[in-house]
Amino acid sequence: MTGTIQIDLFSTLDGVMQAPGGPQEDTSGGFAYGGWQAPFQDDAIGERIIAGIRGMDALLLGRRTYDIFAAYWPAFADDQRPEFEIARKFNAMPKYVATRGDRELTWHNSHRLGPDLAAEIAGLRERHADVHVVGSIDFSRTLVAEGLFDVLNLAIYPIVLGAGKRLFPESGGARGLQLLEPPVSGSAGATWLRYGPGEPVRTGDMT
Repeated sequence: MTGTIQIDLFSTLDGVMQAPGGPQEDTSGGFAYGGWQAPFQDDAIGERIIAGIRGMDALLLGRRTYDIFAAYWPAFADDQRPEFEIARKFNAMPKYVATRGDRELTWHNSHRLGPDLAAEIAGLRERHADVHVVGSIDFSRTLVAEGLFDVLNLAIYPIVLGAGKRLFPESGGARGLQLLEPPVSGSAGATWLRYGPGEPVRTGDMT
């Protein structure tokens, strides 16, 4: 079995992906727009997020996102109401965490990644069919830069923030991507895009 590594991110039109979920999610760099995604609730985008969660069999997280999730989801581990489907899924499945610290990982079924990221990703592909990275922008940037992903799921929202963490910083290298399926747009103006690794960047002459 060769599993897939999917990265799920929410982005503004100008590529800012920092702290979409809440004001205190990530204030580093003086970021003042935490929770910018909240006003754009969209059923079409939500359906794709839920479908991805139902299909995944492991989570791969950076330390900041892990800490946020670990402080929230366990409280709903035993709630059998339909609206807590995500909580039950997240609490039960294996969680793999990229962290340089030595603090204990207290969330059920959590595992620390070793220092050789490429080897760890190869191991995850052997053990799981569909691993998802949720948020974890700093870690996602590393995975993309090193080519350690198969699918990049982007939900892009009609808002411009100007400053904040981006997956593709100005100092990053050139990279080609390929669109895996037609974009999906929702009623709130958001667009769902799925990309895979593409060919090296080429240039031409339009004249």
